[in-house]
Amino acid sequence: MFTLAQFSDTHLGAPTPLFRGNFERLAAALATSPPDVLVASGDVSLDGADREADFALTADCYRRLPGKVLCVPGNHDVGDHPDRAPRQPVNAERLARFRHYMGEDVWAMDREGWRLLGLNSQVMGSGLPEEAAQLDFIAAQLDSLGDRLLAVFLHKPFFIADPADPIFDYWSVPPFARAALAPLYEHKALRLIGSGHLHLHHAQRRGAATLAWAPSVAFIVAPEEQPDLPGERPCGWLLHRFGPDAVETELVAPAGMERPHIHEVREEAYPSSPLLAKAG
Repeated sequence: MFTLAQFSDTHLGAPTPLFRGNFERLAAALATSPPDVLVASGDVSLDGADREADFALTADCYRRLPGKVLCVPGNHDVGDHPDRAPRQPVNAERLARFRHYMGEDVWAMDREGWRLLGLNSQVMGSGLPEEAAQLDFIAAQLDSLGDRLLAVFLHKPFFIADPADPIFDYWSVPPFARAALAPLYEHKALRLIGSGHLHLHHAQRRGAATLAWAPSVAFIVAPEEQPDLPGERPCGWLLHRFGPDAVETELVAPAGMERPHIHEVREEAYPSSPLLAKAG
């Protein structure tokens, strides 16, 4: 019925040409065979949370893609929960900067029997007014869903393997935020959750839904920095084909995509940041 390209973690930054080659490969591939919908699942910028010029560059790059890009923010775009990023907490100023350059951080699109939702994982568990507003938005979208099927996109996955996992880690939505989100990720109409952040390609089934982790366009993370996380480490993106009843998901990792390890380029990418003992 329609196709959707989900690309994630492009990490485009004004001070460095790092990762731009892979973005150009993405742009060329999408121009050759344009999908119907484009979704960027967070960390669009290298450090937009603190550097406006990174968003200006990213917005310019995204405008060259073959269609409007629906974006959701990542931790490098708007910050993170203050317990995870005390020097770069998500706040109203950072959220406003993201919206100015990249569009709404929470959105809905109806298309051919489907409702697509874009959510801001970075405010989940934050206690900010934006968290409550997003929960109201989700409730309204579910109330008006009708007989549509549902696909959700966000930066951090709701959970790694089990929503009851109590560990508050770097990689997923805080466990104390999940109960309020359960009506969404347990909804009978849900068929897809597309997330990024982990720089891994992995898919698992949960009921009728596929939980798909999009790899990073930009770089990979060494296995020792992600103990116990499953998945492959390409650089690429996901192509989702939406049918009348389900979604088929394909990894796209063209020949020629570079696969830099963040530990090899971290000093150039984030020369003064103590926040990135882990990067994703």
